[in-house]
Formats: sequence, C-alpha cells, structure tokens
Amino acid sequence: MGNTLISSPAGVLAVLAGVTSLFFFLEKKTGLKLFNYFPPLIFIYLVPVALSNTGVIPRSSPVYGFMRQNILPMFLVLMLLQVDFLATVRAMGRGVIVMLLGTLGVVVGAPIALFLVRHGLRTLGPDAWKGYGALAGSWIGGTGNMAATAVALNLDDKSLAFGYGLVSDNAVYLIWLPLLLMSKNWAGWFHRFTGVPDGHVEAVREAAGKLSVDTGKPGMVHYLYLAFIGFGVTALAAWLAGYLPEIPSGPQAQPFITTGTWNILLVTLFGILLSLTRVSRIPGSHALAMALVYLFVARMGAIADLSRLDSSILWFLLGAYIWIFIHGVFLVGAARVLKVDVHTTAIASAANIGGAASAPIVAAHHNPVLVPVAILMALIGYAIGNPAAIFTGLLCKWVW
Repeated sequence: MGNTLISSPAGVLAVLAGVTSLFFFLEKKTGLKLFNYFPPLIFIYLVPVALSNTGVIPRSSPVYGFMRQNILPMFLVLMLLQVDFLATVRAMGRGVIVMLLGTLGVVVGAPIALFLVRHGLRTLGPDAWKGYGALAGSWIGGTGNMAATAVALNLDDKSLAFGYGLVSDNAVYLIWLPLLLMSKNWAGWFHRFTGVPDGHVEAVREAAGKLSVDTGKPGMVHYLYLAFIGFGVTALAAWLAGYLPEIPSGPQAQPFITTGTWNILLVTLFGILLSLTRVSRIPGSHALAMALVYLFVARMGAIADLSRLDSSILWFLLGAYIWIFIHGVFLVGAARVLKVDVHTTAIASAANIGGAASAPIVAAHHNPVLVPVAILMALIGYAIGNPAAIFTGLLCKWVW
C-alpha cells in the first residue's frame, strides 16, 4: 500500500469521490450524447481500475473493507425506502407482470448460458458460477444488488469472476440500451404483433401522468434521519444474521446460505418493511442511495486486478449475450400474451437490466410522462433483486 502515490484511507476515498463526481459534472456541463450510450457508470468503474493498476491508488485499503461492510447494506436500505408496489401496479398494470416475467428470463437464462459456455470458464476456478449469480443481481435490480449478491454468495470482489461480471454488464448495456431506445420506432409493428387494444397506450400515459414520487426537498435533519436508519438497519441485520444457521446446498457441501447471505436478505426485508411506513416519505433517500452506489462502483473498480486477465473473458461475454437474448425472448413473449405496448415493454426491461440509472432514460425517450413510473419499476427491481439473484446463483451452481 505504501508503494502507491496515494495510500491513506482518506486520500483513497477522496479519489473515488472525485472520479465519481467528475463524470456526472461532465455529463451535466457538456450535454454530450456520448453519455447516453456510455453513461458515467462505465467511466466511474474503469478510471479507478486504471488508477489502481498503475500505482496511483492501492488495490487493498482499509476503506474498501469499511465500504463493503457498512456502505453497501446502508445504500440497499435507502434504495428500498421508496418502493411502492401498489402505485406501480395501478399505473402500469400488466406492464409490471411483463417486468417480472423479464426477471424470470434473467433467472432462467443464467444457468442456460453458463451451461453452454462453462467449458471456457474452467480457468476461473470452482467459483466461476458465482460471477453469473452476481451479474444476475445487476440485471434484476441494479449495480447495488450485484455487489450485495456477491457478498451473499461469498464471492471475492477481487476475483476475475466478479470483474468479468462487471465488464459483461457494461458490454451488454452498450448493445441493449440502444435497442431499447430504438424500439420506439418499432411501435407500429410491435403493437400489431402483440395485439395492443385501441386506447391502451393513452390509458397507460394518463395513469402514469397522475403518479408522483416527489417527497419534497431534503433538509439537514432528513439526512440525519437517513443516516440513523441506514446504519441502524445495517447493525441490526448484522447482529441478527450472526444467530441464523448456515445452510449447505448438499451433503458435505460448503454452506450456500451463509451469514453474509442472511445479512443481505435481512437488510432487504427491513428496507421493504420500512417502505410501508411513513419513513418512505423522508426526502432525499433515493438520491443519497444512488450517490453511495456510484461511490461503491468506483471502489469495485479500484480493487480490480488486470494482471490476471485471460481468454476466459470472451467465454463469459458470450454467455452474457446468450443470457440477454433469453431475457428478450421472455420479455417479448410476455408482451405478446398480455398485449402490452412497446413503451411499457422497453421500460420493463430497462428497469431490470439497467436499473434506476437507465429506466428513466428509456422512459424519457419513449414518453417523458412515463419517467416517474419507470423509477418505481426500477425500485421494485431493487426489492426483488437480492433474493432472486441468490436463487439464480443456486441454479448456476447446479449446472456448473
């Protein structure tokens, strides 16, 4: 750690925060369309990778451990506070079912894709399947769910399997996001294919237009409330998880449901329960959660080790593209059966694959009135992302 240009925990954290804020500043200041296709998230991950692999900041620091143990569960809680299942169902109706079936496509697609490419991933070691489980967390909920699922699956976030998951996440995003944006131009064909009833699109827009997720302007005391809730739930979940038994996936097998798994599931449960109370009306929770998520993404980049890269990344990427194709098949099939429009279908996919960072972008492109409901759909992804991804990881272990 002493051989790096910046080695103190405060200095490392300052670098991560600086990189994170820089690219959002550039996005807002320049207005470049580049950021529509290469969002700040990509740079926030890749720049720390470069900095830590060239000796500017260390790949190992006490601040990284603190963030994994405390910041990760804190932002999970804050992300879930504004989940509103009923409001989303009222606004999007069958669109929510399309999203959930798209989620099922992610769950089913992971073990199928891994089975098809597993021979090319043997160099990653016996835990390579965990990389697909972690990626499922991102594709069901978001980057925060990916980090949480890695903890739950006991996947070392310095491992190649985790790094490949992040690379694949971004590589697929570069193809999938433009397709979701372009799908607006296919509305005529898509609606004939799915048999969308007359007036359906207008009804969805009208329902979404009445939806408001504004909780007001946050003040100093609100941030104190959120800090108490975030760290309080983090501490409570860690304490309770220590009393729960670890569960193996088979006779004489290593525990699959570990203390870390229980911790993440408890944090998720407490966050959802709090969303049903007046706590959900505290302003600023989502913005603070996303700020911490992006800071954590920078941390994930900083611990990545490029020296161990090999050809297995190509197999991992191939599996990811097979996987996203399966998700697409489930999504379009659900839209056909339920007679749902292309705008809702695109947002449903974005809420899964891209999370809260992408769903509003896709919604704004299709119709700005759909942005609030796109955010709520992404929040539902956060809520189901951890348990669904952990289950996906178990399926991947079975085929591995």
